[in-house]
Amino acid sequence: MIAILEAQRAGLLRAKNWLPNLVAGLIVGVVALPLAMAFAIASGVKPEQGLYTAMVAGAVVAVFGGSRLQIAGPTGAFIVILAGITAKYGVSGLQIATLMAGVILMLMGFSRLGSIIKFIPAPVIVGFTSGIGVIIWVGQWKDFFGLPSVSGEHFHEKFWHLLQQLPHANLTTSALALCSLALVLLTPRIPYLRKVPGPLMAMIFSTLIVSLFHPEGVATIGSAFGGIPQKLPDFALPEFTFSDMVQLIGPAFTIAMLGAIESLLSAVVADGMAGTRHDSNQELIGQGLANIIAPLFGGFAATGAIARTATNIRNGGNSPLAGIIHSVVLLMILLFLAPLANNIPLCALAAILFVVAWNMSELPHFVEMVKKAPKTDTAILLITFLLTVFTDLVVAVNIGVILAAFSFMQRMAGAVEIQQHSEDDLEKELQIIGHKKLPPQVMVYSIDGPLFFGAAETFQRALAQTNTEPKALVLRLNHVPFMDFTALQSLEHVIHLLAKHNVTILLCEANKTVQQKLTKAGIIDLVGEGHNFTTFDEALNYCELRFAENSEKMAVNER
Repeated sequence: MIAILEAQRAGLLRAKNWLPNLVAGLIVGVVALPLAMAFAIASGVKPEQGLYTAMVAGAVVAVFGGSRLQIAGPTGAFIVILAGITAKYGVSGLQIATLMAGVILMLMGFSRLGSIIKFIPAPVIVGFTSGIGVIIWVGQWKDFFGLPSVSGEHFHEKFWHLLQQLPHANLTTSALALCSLALVLLTPRIPYLRKVPGPLMAMIFSTLIVSLFHPEGVATIGSAFGGIPQKLPDFALPEFTFSDMVQLIGPAFTIAMLGAIESLLSAVVADGMAGTRHDSNQELIGQGLANIIAPLFGGFAATGAIARTATNIRNGGNSPLAGIIHSVVLLMILLFLAPLANNIPLCALAAILFVVAWNMSELPHFVEMVKKAPKTDTAILLITFLLTVFTDLVVAVNIGVILAAFSFMQRMAGAVEIQQHSEDDLEKELQIIGHKKLPPQVMVYSIDGPLFFGAAETFQRALAQTNTEPKALVLRLNHVPFMDFTALQSLEHVIHLLAKHNVTILLCEANKTVQQKLTKAGIIDLVGEGHNFTTFDEALNYCELRFAENSEKMAVNER
């Protein structure tokens, strides 16, 4: 359900709930201010575009999303992707890719793919978020230490060049950055300042220092970007061609997938904190709409922000009003306080991103997974992490998911049991259904588990290599939840193989889904009319009757 309607039905838009949501929205808006500008600069665009993104996306997701507690805007997870797109295609290319990603997200929501996104394995998520954290941290060295610009297309090249430039660090910039970093970390621990967001405290302190003392060599928003315009964002349709869309389809899918993962993780965190339940498909639709509208007002990619959503809940937010108020607060700051942003030093924003990078890296959780997780999961975690850092996030996620899928299929294939049952194994069941023993020269096999392509070879080998030459082979399918086409082909091969040895295949106890697949694949016709049974008892009765008739015919012939 759309968040605003769900909140209205729950009575959360009544006057008694206005004050807590007003307070929560005000606090979240203040928290979002430095983060929005920092994420924008790190993504290669102007700081005001971060504010536009937070304002527009925050309001749209609050109204049309699937979680009434979600706060959306630019996030650290996007930095690596967006910076690469901006560097290659420019700001206009970034906005076009964002708009396309919004369409993809909406299609995913309408196609009800929200639940599928949840199945991306934890080692892959932790691996790429930790990798992003490392890239953000190293990427902020230039502004944190006041270093000259460095070149290099790949991470290891930039990292090496930054190390070479460290002796040329600007001491004033570095000292101000370290003070800002200390304020971000220590403000929540100081008794009288606990309720003041650390990033805001660091930004105010560093801005006052620059405004009062004008230290030489300290880069600011004013010196780097010419300040922030004190006006509403302009509405403009990005100009693009079909060729641009073809070029940007890959980046757009990357933005969409990462946005889906991040927003749904944030919604899950919100549910855990507040005891709510979000609609994952509606959340994707809301995020998609936000990413379509934000670029039209100068913004770029946005998604659910876990830290800001958690701040909203901790401060009493319980409805979309908090998200809307957060957007209004940013709008008021933009209209009335924009000139004050000229003296915000970039090193302070870099210090804020240092903390964001640390939180994203989840180092304690990363180390714990390496120590405690199974070897396969640990390998997937490390491979995803290394590929994120040294190659590309898209490559890392794709390979991580593929490896996780292969690992899962291997375990599932190993869990499928194809077992031959002797008369002793079936003794109790035979008594219950009224049979003293198995009919002569009848073998019984049962399959336990999903019969898919990963287990097809095991299945084929088990049935084809029987130690005796039976007259009939009864295949029990009551514990098979599904069969895929590869398994059906293997079954067909086994039927043909055993038919050459005059062995009759009898199928029994298949569920409705498996029965439909067997019929559609032609297996029922292949085994022959009357060789498919609902119960095991019916299959045994058929064997007893048929082989009894055959025995009588043989006896008559011998006479």
